[in-house]
Amino acid sequence: MTSTAPTRHPVVPSDPPALLLDGITKTYESKAGAVQALRGVTYHFQQGSFTAVMGPSGSGKSTLLQCAAGLDQPTAGTVLLGGTRLQGLGEVELTKLRRKQMGFVFQAYNLLPSLTVFDNVALPLRLTGIRPRRQDVLAVLDQVGLADKAKRRPAELSGGQQQRVAIARALITRPAVFFADEPTGALDSKTSRQILSLLREATDRAGQTVVMVTHDPVAAAYASRVLFLSDGLVAGSLDNGSPAQIAAAMSDLER
Repeated sequence: MTSTAPTRHPVVPSDPPALLLDGITKTYESKAGAVQALRGVTYHFQQGSFTAVMGPSGSGKSTLLQCAAGLDQPTAGTVLLGGTRLQGLGEVELTKLRRKQMGFVFQAYNLLPSLTVFDNVALPLRLTGIRPRRQDVLAVLDQVGLADKAKRRPAELSGGQQQRVAIARALITRPAVFFADEPTGALDSKTSRQILSLLREATDRAGQTVVMVTHDPVAAAYASRVLFLSDGLVAGSLDNGSPAQIAAAMSDLER
């Protein structure tokens, strides 16, 4: 595992990243006092990369994803998405940016039960004021292997199929960065492999940037790089690691 913290990276790399975190700190107030979830995290997510974020419980991985996606405001530091600084944007501006440049997949599928699969996938385009073209929606459903389910409703699908609809919905806007938070946590191993393969294809074929939080070394092995957090700091990284190598690196962090 390559140690990367606490060294500060240049703020402007020679090859502009899809997502840049510079000195991100996040402090929460609790009854016991201030809790630092992130302590000056600096990292570049390069365009077309698939990065898994791992760490022990309480290491700050979910907080990192939330701050990177503009779902939570860091206490200090800067987040740049494709050159746009998230700090200082109003909620309306942030919402527009998320709809156009970010895709989200969570453990909960968050599909609207009253809408068909087709309409669930088309929804992000409609929310941005774009009239979805039927062929575009069917094309992304075909990409996730569900073109024949377009008229079904979520309740008629398996959990894995619902997650694939969620991925299609995230892909329809062709986001610059795709955020996934434990996307296979509720799925069986076979379905998990299918979902992770789809995320890998998003980077290999479409050149999209994927940032995935996971606790599973098998899931993390689908990424080209694993970023390890510990106590709110970047503890290191591992490129193209096997599940066994990733599990061993996690064991070292938890000692």
